[in-house]
Parts: sequence; C-alpha cells; structure tokens
Amino acid sequence: MAQQADIAIHDAAIVRGEARRHRPFRKRLVGDRIFGLSTLGLALVVLGLLIALAMVLGQASIPALRQFGWHFLISADWDPVNDVYGALPFIYGTAVSSALALTIAVPLSLGVALCLNELAPVWLKRPIAFLVELLAAIPSVVYGLWAIFVLGPWLRDNVEPILHGLLGFLPLFQGPRTSVSMLSAGVILAVMVIPYISSVCTDVFAVVPQSQREAALALGATKWEMVRLSVLPPSTSGVVGAIILGLGRALGETIAVAMIIGNSPNISASLFAPAATLASVIANEFAEATTSMYQAALIELGLVLMAVAIVLNVMARMLVVGVSRRAGVK
Repeated sequence: MAQQADIAIHDAAIVRGEARRHRPFRKRLVGDRIFGLSTLGLALVVLGLLIALAMVLGQASIPALRQFGWHFLISADWDPVNDVYGALPFIYGTAVSSALALTIAVPLSLGVALCLNELAPVWLKRPIAFLVELLAAIPSVVYGLWAIFVLGPWLRDNVEPILHGLLGFLPLFQGPRTSVSMLSAGVILAVMVIPYISSVCTDVFAVVPQSQREAALALGATKWEMVRLSVLPPSTSGVVGAIILGLGRALGETIAVAMIIGNSPNISASLFAPAATLASVIANEFAEATTSMYQAALIELGLVLMAVAIVLNVMARMLVVGVSRRAGVK
C-alpha cells in the first residue's frame, strides 16, 4: 500500500509538472490568437476603407451614371454649359502623360540604381543616393512652379524645335509649340517618379548575391556582361514592381500636372498641345461645379481613376508573379 501511495504521489507530481509546463504554452497560444485577430482586424479596416470610399464615390456619381452610362468612358464631349460630359480626353491625357513619364524615367532610374550598386565608388554612393531620395521630399507644388517658370519655357525654346526638326514627320511632334503641354507634363512626372523607381531598383540589385557577380567576373565577363547576366535576370520581378510603383505615382499626381499640362479637354496627337488628366481636371474644376450633374461627372472621374489604380495594381501583381515564375523565383 505504501508503495502504491508513493507511485500515486509521484504520478500526481508528474501531472502537476506537466500542467505547469503547458500553462505558459497555453498563454502563448492565447497571445498568438489575440495577435492574429488584431492584425486581421486592422487588415479588414483597410479593406473596409477602400470599399467605403468606392461606395461613396459610386453613390455620389449616380446622376452621371444614369445620365451617360458607359458612354461616359468613350465620349470626348466635355461641355459644362450644356451639362454634357465625357471622360475620354482625360483618360487619354492620363495614359499618355504616364507613358511618357515612364519612357523617360525608367532608363534613368535603372542607370542610377546600377551606378549606385555596381559602378560608383564608395565615397560617391551616399551623396548620390541622398540627392536622388531628396527628389521625393520636394512638394509637388514646387515642381509645378519650377515647371511653369523654368522647365516649360526651356522645352519650348530648346527641345521642341529639335524634336520637330528631327521627328516632325510624326504626328507626335507637330503643331505649335507652347510651354504648357503634354510634353512638359510628361517630363515633370518623370522627374517626380525617378526617386521611387530608382530607390526600389537599388534595393533589388543590392540583394543579388555577391558570389554571382564574382563568378561572372572570374569567367572573364566585363562589367556590362556581369550586370546583364548576373544582376538583371534575378532582379526582373523587382524591377517590374518598381516600374508599376512609378506608374501608380504618375497616374495619381495632381498639382504639378494641373499647373503645367494646359488643362484642355481635347484629344490631340501632338505632344506639344495642351491636355488634361483625370486628376488635374478634378482639382481644377471641382470648385467651379455649380450644378449637381457637373459635380457628379467630376466624382465619376474620381471613380474611374480609382478603378484604373485598382486594375493597375492587380495587373502588376499578376505580372510580377508571372515574371517570378518564369525566372524560377518562389
């Protein structure tokens, strides 16, 4: 009996020890659940804000949606006097100005990123990186003022004559030359998106293993061959993501573009002609919208811009995933 009592006491002690050992684990498990639920709640709050914003814009633009329907997206008429509205000129201006900005900014951004990672000496990397990142800290209204007084006249007097002389047979470079134009807006957008693209590309290139560079150089590759064969291929998905980030920045820019693009609701093949974007027309005309239909049309432009941004991000995610799979990145 005494032996059985000792065995029972020993077993009870083991059970108590196991319970004490599992108690902290249970506390940690509860903490993990609380943390998971709280982060899920925060994520749902962000999703809820996006849905609420879309609902508010959709509700406020109902008069224009009922009046014009899908024709609003393909109509080039913008006549506030007669309450006739179409978004096509502004969709065109947004697309062309953003495409022009990326055409200029992507090569420059890649050059800056490659210079900082592969070519620049150590003592020069930090000043260049600081100056490039400083471009992102400048307010857009300052860019707009600089574009009005410096960039626009310089492009009109020096760059546009050269483009007209060399490529004047193309519709893009025909027509009268002005300082407020699609070309000026595209150039100022390019300057504004360069720090975003170059910063991401710099980080992407920096995570490429140094052993890949050394292996290429050991096999007799030049600097350019090393970059082309060892740095760029594994960085493709990151570079694509950086370009999409810059495109999203260009699509949503308002003040600087509104100050330099000319704000003309017309579609012109010439980059020298004034134009308008979705964001610029909303900023310029919302205070002047005196009728409910006018306000609804401008709000519908905001809804279109939001839809374009969402579709762009979805396409960018799919593109990055596809590029990563082709490159063998999991």
